[in-house]
Amino acid sequence: MTGAAIVLEGVRKSFEGGRVPALRHVTFDVAPGELVALTGSSGSGKSTILNLVGALDTPDEGTIVVAGMDLRRLEHPAAYRAETVGFVFQHHNLLPTLTAAENVQMPMFGRLGRGDRAARAGRLLEEVGLAERVDARPGTLSGGERQRVAIARALANEPQVLLADEPTGALDTTTGAHVLQLLGELREQHGMTILLVTNDDAVAAHADRRLHLRDGVIEASATRDGAPRPAPA
Repeated sequence: MTGAAIVLEGVRKSFEGGRVPALRHVTFDVAPGELVALTGSSGSGKSTILNLVGALDTPDEGTIVVAGMDLRRLEHPAAYRAETVGFVFQHHNLLPTLTAAENVQMPMFGRLGRGDRAARAGRLLEEVGLAERVDARPGTLSGGERQRVAIARALANEPQVLLADEPTGALDTTTGAHVLQLLGELREQHGMTILLVTNDDAVAAHADRRLHLRDGVIEASATRDGAPRPAPA
């Protein structure tokens, strides 16, 4: 699709020297600003897709293009991960000895000066509803607050694409719903594209579209209203 934010075409990936196939000829695209949920049982290939789109791993075959960049030709994958994509995981992975603001500033080191880092971290924490908690350390925050800090950190360098791997998996239902609402609001504000992995139908229902994987193959595709779409070829 011309102008797509994310394109995978004929992507294959296996592990253990090819003995364990993870993805088998996966093809799909994501439009700019779209929220797409990847669903499927454990081991179906969902997180493998996120790792490939995030340039944390490379495919055995196929093409991946993100924000117009062919990931096969990346000269500086670390710069791509810092500037183009943001990551939110099931577990927040915050540094316990740093404050909320200091955790959010971490990706900005080497890119912004101290004053600009602090100012941007403050704005992002305000956006996620934690303006009064900038100096709090993770151990004093609730699970939902820690995940909000992690989301603010993922937005530190204004990524075009947000990759979220079970972002509500460690949260109770109410807190998880608040985090999903926040992601939706931030998508509108920042115009981000979001690719989200989940095993929860209630979470997937927030997506514009869901792609269901089974044994490394996209088995089905449906829009938010449940209308089926042909699985990508």
